[in-house]
Amino acid sequence: MDKFGGFSGRRAYRPIFARERSKIVPFWAWLSLVTNGVLIVTVTQLMLRGQNLSESSPASAAVTPGTIEEVISQPSSAKSVSDQPVVGQRHKWTYQQWVTQLGREAVATAAHRPSRLTVLAGDSLSMWFPAKLLPVDRIWLNQGISGETSVGLLKRLQLFDRTQPDSVFVMIGINDLLKGASDEGILDNQRQIIRDLRWAHPKAQVVVQSILPHSGEQATWEGRDRLLAIPNSRIREINRRLGEIANAENALYLDLYPMFSDAEGNLQTELSTDGLHLNEQGYLVWRSALQLFGQIQLKN
Repeated sequence: MDKFGGFSGRRAYRPIFARERSKIVPFWAWLSLVTNGVLIVTVTQLMLRGQNLSESSPASAAVTPGTIEEVISQPSSAKSVSDQPVVGQRHKWTYQQWVTQLGREAVATAAHRPSRLTVLAGDSLSMWFPAKLLPVDRIWLNQGISGETSVGLLKRLQLFDRTQPDSVFVMIGINDLLKGASDEGILDNQRQIIRDLRWAHPKAQVVVQSILPHSGEQATWEGRDRLLAIPNSRIREINRRLGEIANAENALYLDLYPMFSDAEGNLQTELSTDGLHLNEQGYLVWRSALQLFGQIQLKN
């Protein structure tokens, strides 16, 4: 991690908004609450209607490994643009190999400076977001790594420092829980991630996304026992506090949890492959949330 990771001396993670905040809730905070409510209602209605959210939607203009190869002339791509991970040599890359590849993609993106660039940062849920399903109104740079934690993401944020994105969407935390991290540790790392992004990208809009639930007893993921040790009520409480942190740090908050949970608060099995990861329908729900959130909250 010496080349791309670690903490740079210029990142002190000191509070960058030191002045005392007013106790009056700002307009944008209320707007964020209203937006999340609209998202929940709209996406739920689409799901109840059984509408195919991918119909008549062109492929997204995303910075994918296929396009990035043309720029950096690397022998093999890092992420598949299909809906599921591809088994093969690339799928067996080490964490450092993935970090190196994402660094290459960020460098190539920074060299071309596409307009309306949005970074998707996080773990495997972000990593395997099918490029063809990402909203088409912006260019996407996927900076997700399977198994990523908030500590790991915090250390490698500087990978895309020079990309000058318009917005950055972050989803991180489930792997922290699976590895036994404390709630306070996760939330503190999330706070530092927001501060780092706002420091490095002062003109960008930082969007913190909630941690998704898991399917509980219906989960079939290989680490099912570890999932069951994490009650979804705990995830909901972390999300509640995460929303407060986002508001306090002048970031936007996108609460995806209600769009993916069933009546018991568990991840809907029809949206998941194994009770933890998402299938195509799950990504369609996420895509719809990103589209609506972008139309209502993000600046042109």
